[in-house]
Amino acid sequence: MTDAPLVTLVVPGRDIAAFAPAALDSLRAQTERRWRAILIDDGSTDDTGAIFDAAAAADPRFTSMRHAASRGLGAARNVGLSLVDTPYTGFLDADDELRPTALARLLGTLEETGSDLAAGAYVRSRWQGDRYVAGRVQPWVAAATAPERRATTLAEHPAAASNIVAWSKVSRTPLWTDLRFPEGVAYEDQVVAQTLYTRAGAFDVIPDVVVEWRVRADGTSITQSKAQLPVLRDYLTALRGGIAVLHAAGEHAAVTARLDLILAMDVPPLLDIARTHPDPAYDAEVQAFLAELRALPEFADAAPDPALADALDW
Repeated sequence: MTDAPLVTLVVPGRDIAAFAPAALDSLRAQTERRWRAILIDDGSTDDTGAIFDAAAAADPRFTSMRHAASRGLGAARNVGLSLVDTPYTGFLDADDELRPTALARLLGTLEETGSDLAAGAYVRSRWQGDRYVAGRVQPWVAAATAPERRATTLAEHPAAASNIVAWSKVSRTPLWTDLRFPEGVAYEDQVVAQTLYTRAGAFDVIPDVVVEWRVRADGTSITQSKAQLPVLRDYLTALRGGIAVLHAAGEHAAVTARLDLILAMDVPPLLDIARTHPDPAYDAEVQAFLAELRALPEFADAAPDPALADALDW
């Protein structure tokens, strides 16, 4: 407990009082104890802020702060980033849970290799009658993280670019010097994740599951709201932005890997929604996005696997 912290976890949450205790317990249970966590209540109307304050009062590794009104996940993460003063930076959404050895494995490989970024696998946790149950590692996550690779690059391992969430990774803090999350939009972590891969001199991937990502039973997760036109627009903007980052870095194999997944998993559900959506603007947005994908030089090399869509339910 007296050792200086190695990593700061930025932990935002809004109206997740039902889940925050488990998220905080997952931090307390880490086998690597040299961490601190910045807990950011983003304008909650429930007891989230009180839970964060109680954690900070009981354990000096926690710092709690509140936004009087919601500013969004990107803004909350950026506030936390401005307070990081440790060699490494990571993230945990306050409705998800870390596996006990997550920090030990991610930090351990970085300390051994000197890489700038480490990414692990994750699983979705879904409501099963009376509790949330973790599913299997989905095939695109496995392709990004298995087998273990040390000091690799996107040129050597383009499939890594499909691990696009913020909270499956630990990175060296200098990578964030002038990097922040987009604010006021959903799916804010996709562009940032691709930027981290392209900035890293080298990165490590590990097959270990490091996070259980909760798919809320009440359907309020942003990823469960793609039928809403504003959410769709943010979603497509994030997909475009991630591809643009990879293009700008000359990572054409990684662009092809992203196209394989987008065409196999992202586009078909959107087309299904568009067929019956009452607003014709929805279909127009999806068709415009498809036209942009077809115009990419990498489109000819894409080979989407239609069977991947079935794994979305894992």
